Amino acid sequence: MTRTVTAGIDGSPESLAAAHWAADEAGLRRLPLKLLSVWEPVPPGPAPVMGAETQRHWSERVPRDVAEELGKSRPDLEIVVEQISGRPGEVIPDAAREADLLVLGSRGLSGFGGFLVGSVGQAVVARAELPVVLVRPPEPAMGEPADDVGAAGYRPVVLGLDANAPDDMLIEFAFDEALRRDTTLRAVHGWQLPAYYSYGLVYGGSPGSTLDESESAALTQALRPWRQKYPAVDVVEKSLCGRAVNHLLDAARDASLLVVGRRIRRTSLGGRIGSVTHAVLHHSPAPVAVIPHP
Repeated sequence: MTRTVTAGIDGSPESLAAAHWAADEAGLRRLPLKLLSVWEPVPPGPAPVMGAETQRHWSERVPRDVAEELGKSRPDLEIVVEQISGRPGEVIPDAAREADLLVLGSRGLSGFGGFLVGSVGQAVVARAELPVVLVRPPEPAMGEPADDVGAAGYRPVVLGLDANAPDDMLIEFAFDEALRRDTTLRAVHGWQLPAYYSYGLVYGGSPGSTLDESESAALTQALRPWRQKYPAVDVVEKSLCGRAVNHLLDAARDASLLVVGRRIRRTSLGGRIGSVTHAVLHHSPAPVAVIPHP
């Protein structure tokens, strides 16, 4: 089966932004772009404002129109269109299972500078076993330009990493994205002082400084083999005391992409996203890539 970058679209400005982001990513990866639309059958009951046939017509027309628009600006990009039916949160992960990457749109939270991740987006992120990127429409102003914009014009890629439990899939994805964009990779590791430090149970020396050195060393150790594998990628390590989500959101202000992980855990209630990933999905000013891993 042909590998693709797949974008879920529904005609909204958010999904159009996702389609454009996915088209750029497909170009970077030299892969075809698949535009995926979902027709959700109308349940029995009173007739909806828009009839079932009209809804289906629009769900079929939207990807064709988007493909035509993208094709004008990217004539060398191979674009395919697919329509499926069912509940979007359930069928999108299955339809995109063979893709390299799935891209969805999210609505900006006015005044908060972040995402509003609806039930479909959250369901897809929790169920998908491939990387999922959530994108929102660009805002008129995204802050001052980053100082370390790469040669290709991309801002840094930010990697959120637990240095004490690093995952190879997560790290490799982030390094690949930085390499494709010819930009800096910022690896951010957040850690907190143990509760007993607040009660003065540790005497002598500077416990905070000692932990800082230890956590910084753990981050360096986790990244060392990847620096050797990707010598062309400029890496900046940030081991910071405090809540990881706060440090990630700060770093994302000048990022082209924020990369975080999600452990694949199945429960009776379905998949889980995780508190840090959930928070950055809702508040990151940059696109967020969620990488599922064991």
